[in-house]
Amino acid sequence: MSRFRPLLPGGHLQTLGGVLARSFLKWPFPSEDVVVDAGHDVRLLLRASWQEKGADRPALLLVHGLEGSDEAHYLVSTGVAAFRSGWHVIRMNMRGCGDSISLCPRLYNAGLTGDLLATAEWLADRVGRFAIVGFSLGAGLTLLTLVREKRRLPEALKAASAVCPPLDMTRCADALEARSNFIYQSRFTGSLCASYKRRQRRAPERYELGRERGITTLRQFDDVITAFYGGYHNAEAYYQSVSTGPILAELEWPTLVLSSTNDPFIPHESVQHWQHSGAVTLEITKGAGHVGFVGPSRAPRFFWAADRVLRFFEQIDSLSIGI
Repeated sequence: MSRFRPLLPGGHLQTLGGVLARSFLKWPFPSEDVVVDAGHDVRLLLRASWQEKGADRPALLLVHGLEGSDEAHYLVSTGVAAFRSGWHVIRMNMRGCGDSISLCPRLYNAGLTGDLLATAEWLADRVGRFAIVGFSLGAGLTLLTLVREKRRLPEALKAASAVCPPLDMTRCADALEARSNFIYQSRFTGSLCASYKRRQRRAPERYELGRERGITTLRQFDDVITAFYGGYHNAEAYYQSVSTGPILAELEWPTLVLSSTNDPFIPHESVQHWQHSGAVTLEITKGAGHVGFVGPSRAPRFFWAADRVLRFFEQIDSLSIGI
């Protein structure tokens, strides 16, 4: 596997350059809209693309990050690379994300492991083997599900990968408040507040009108909205509950945790000091930003992380494509 060779210097250029380089990517293959019932009136929208030949091929389940969807640039780049390599590809939308707002106008958060479990169970009924890759918040959800739901996850799940997971949510929220990270803080909070208003309009009996007013930071949003509606005492209680660094030692599936030394809002110190089980491969890549990894790649638009994830899965015998 070739080493990452950054085409852009610095964490900010890698992060923003990744968005710009891949922002116009569209899913090019036929896809089937699938609705999964996760219980308690929760319905999740998946976009599934199946290989025409080879029913025994493995499937790759992709989970987006904060305020993402099945159309997120990193999901599309990774999915395209996987589909071209012979994988079935399933792109999951968290609650109310993307085109699923009409199906389920509910708030999502990093602790909803039952949603990913329901999706994994649905997939296991259709394929004999699959892997999961999550990005950013979706990476945290993936790791949390592997531990909290390990007795219920299907045997068809063979491996997982987490790209830029927020292993210590408190440190990440603190990092976002740095002046140099104003652009990310502003984008996240603006998008989250707009998303809350859309959900509130569709479910006024569930969500309070105007509760998002005055929110300017992610921590404030998580305190006033995420924790309040998610059943947590406050934002810090939510962060402590869903941070996955302390549970890396409990992982049993082969898992690649891929991070970066200069991620603007996931400090690499918050990644490297955790103890992890022998099933975990922890790689802290030099100079890749947050889900940037802008470098030479087989995946579309210079997304080296997609190459690394697929290579990791291909080295696992039970996920061999055999073509």
